[in-house]
Amino acid sequence: MKVHTLDKAELISEVQFGSNLNHAVEAGRRADFALMMSLLSNDLRENTPVEKINEKKVTEDLLRQRFQLADAQTLRSNEESYSRSAAQAYQFHNGGMASAKLQHGLAPDAMAYMPQDTCDLPEEIYHNLSGHQRRQLESGNEIFNAIPQDLYNELVTAKRHSEMNFYV
Repeated sequence: MKVHTLDKAELISEVQFGSNLNHAVEAGRRADFALMMSLLSNDLRENTPVEKINEKKVTEDLLRQRFQLADAQTLRSNEESYSRSAAQAYQFHNGGMASAKLQHGLAPDAMAYMPQDTCDLPEEIYHNLSGHQRRQLESGNEIFNAIPQDLYNELVTAKRHSEMNFYV
């Protein structure tokens, strides 16, 4: 005996029903229509032809290289920013605004000149810190263990040793 299951039906689209689906709608046979609709696959990828697209990884650096653009404008100042700003000022004084804009387009300057060696804090706040706080900021986020975790055990051991030395 052959057992027919719904998994073996492999009905993918309504075209495979032929005119049966249309006749069920015209005749008002709701049960037949519901059965036929439930037999269809609900996976959209089976109905729609899908081509796999090979996407190329496009990064900002590749686009800048392809279109021969200058480096992106940095957000914060660094060691090179001061020489670039000096070159822009020189171009402005000698060639005017158009020359300064051209210089900025060729070698963009930093957007913000932040103070250096202040651990990313504004200068006013950094100078109001104590020497200990400045030292902690410069050393990084290291956690200083001023009190060891086994301090109690060390104190008890030291007390016992001193008591032993006292009686000897």
